[in-house]
Amino acid sequence: MTYSTPATRVFQRYDGPSIVLHWMTAFLVLLQFVLAECWSWPTKPVHHLMVVTHLTAGIILSVIMVFRVVWRLTKGRHLPNHLQPMSRVLALGVEYTLYALILAEIVLGYLWRWGGGQPMSFFGVLFPAPFAHFQKASLLWIHSLHDWNAWLIIILATGHGLAALFHHLILKDHVLERMLPGRSGG
Repeated sequence: MTYSTPATRVFQRYDGPSIVLHWMTAFLVLLQFVLAECWSWPTKPVHHLMVVTHLTAGIILSVIMVFRVVWRLTKGRHLPNHLQPMSRVLALGVEYTLYALILAEIVLGYLWRWGGGQPMSFFGVLFPAPFAHFQKASLLWIHSLHDWNAWLIIILATGHGLAALFHHLILKDHVLERMLPGRSGG
């Protein structure tokens, strides 16, 4: 069995769709979080615009996550086989946990909005609730879960980003470069 150092190891990039879906997800998750954390600051017209943007981005994120999961399960490139077992377990654990938390956040968002009798808005097009209103206690519980789950996503995604930077800056093992657009592996 031959071994190579991280600096000399040939690395395989993720495919184009995986890279695009990854960065679109990252952007939308960050946008969603910032909007939700800041929309209580401005006055009514700007607040409303921020809420509508959050709802629209949520619908776009829903579609992207469906594509992302389908692509990942079918044609998307996977982790390289040369990873150490513990690194592989950690990487897959974080990846699958982020997928699960983001999907749960999407479901909670729809439940909170529609359960409160509010339509979802996609660029101003309204989609009414497909079910009856929830009781106030249920809505508060869903809202609380939606809020806490958002923080979990941000914390885990930040850790994911810091791990990628650690690999890039300290280990110099090309892990980050696998997900950067426009780069090629050696």
